Amino acid sequence: MQTIGMLGGMSWESSAEYYRLANELVRGRLGGLHSARLIMHSVDFAEIEQMQADARWDDAGRLLAQAARGVELAGADLLLLCTNTMHKVADAVQAAVDIPLIHLGDTTADAVNRDGLTRVGLLGTAFTMEQDFYRDRLEQHGLTVLVPDRRDRAEVHRVIYEELCLGIVKDSSRAVYQEVIARFDGAEGIILGCTEIELLIGPDDCPLPVFPTTRLHVEAAVDHALG
Repeated sequence: MQTIGMLGGMSWESSAEYYRLANELVRGRLGGLHSARLIMHSVDFAEIEQMQADARWDDAGRLLAQAARGVELAGADLLLLCTNTMHKVADAVQAAVDIPLIHLGDTTADAVNRDGLTRVGLLGTAFTMEQDFYRDRLEQHGLTVLVPDRRDRAEVHRVIYEELCLGIVKDSSRAVYQEVIARFDGAEGIILGCTEIELLIGPDDCPLPVFPTTRLHVEAAVDHALG
């Protein structure tokens, strides 16, 4: 079994899900008392969030690249950046290490393609929904990516940062997300393109197929680690 490296803490609420899922998947495949071999570097999300707000993406890239080098030196064989939004600096992180970075956009697009879908709605932070770094990656796999209107994007973003990243899960916010999903025109499925959204929305909450990016990311890493 190879060792999975994780860059976490963005937020730690979803990073805890990464850790849990990795261990559950390894135990499910190997049985007994098996668990995942993991190395995690967890950053202070307040620092990262301020860099996001100030559009200091190069600074964030350098910080995460340094963390990635430490994870590699500690013995990781592959790397996960445990956040959709910070895949904006994925190239900088990959350039800093010799181990493979499993790109969250690729694992998500692969799952959508396996299901034979081409038009998907994207929920995530405003950065993920509005900037091209993530949508372009999905579109490189032949997908058409739809995003909510401006007002809905703002509310989806607010719930992530003011609630989910703080471990607050509200039924009222679940209803808001369901309303946003219902307003997608022509979507065949919904990408939960922020690692915290899976704390709020699951398959039973949506009439369309949902693609939980955290779970898909971890499944790909475990596949890689177990060969």
